[in-house]
Amino acid sequence: MFLAILAVTLLVPVGTATAGQTSICTTPSCTTIQSGTLLRSDGLPIVVGYDEWGYNYQAHMFNGMYCDSYRDAAWCQPYKDDYLMMKWNDAWLSNKDCSGDGLLDRHYGSAAYEGSGAWVTNHQRGTYEMDGKACKWEWFVKIVAKPSPNFDCTSIGAVEIWGSFCEIQSVYNDPCGGYHGVELLAPPVGLGNW
Repeated sequence: MFLAILAVTLLVPVGTATAGQTSICTTPSCTTIQSGTLLRSDGLPIVVGYDEWGYNYQAHMFNGMYCDSYRDAAWCQPYKDDYLMMKWNDAWLSNKDCSGDGLLDRHYGSAAYEGSGAWVTNHQRGTYEMDGKACKWEWFVKIVAKPSPNFDCTSIGAVEIWGSFCEIQSVYNDPCGGYHGVELLAPPVGLGNW
């Protein structure tokens, strides 16, 4: 039901180091957020800690209102009162610039998202009115990069999303709507398995 409002959220995954790749953690020429010179997608410097929208790039998380994750985009307004918390790993979006472009790394050391080990979780909640009653809903999703470009997410019971990713877990609770519990659970469910 709420798959349409999944938080893609201005984040694009990056690769982690595997055999024959450079590790983000050990590259000596990386620029960190603490330098004050790295830029967000809107051209402003990234700050340490939470920014005005709810992003904490150093901690790999977003904590705020759903539309704030899109910097209050016009299309998002029907969901402006919904809350969102995201967490991701370095392979999804690094907190360093090792490529020298002044931005947080995307795909550093990896040619594609597939096989990078990237993951993100989205935890959303909100309310709506039904028959004069305030109804609360909550949704949790785990998304991982495919292990290879030709990997078929459906082969493990997952759902392909955005071409390079599999949704491996979805939990949705909405008592007013009659929804409770796991919608999707594809093995292996742990984030470290990808």
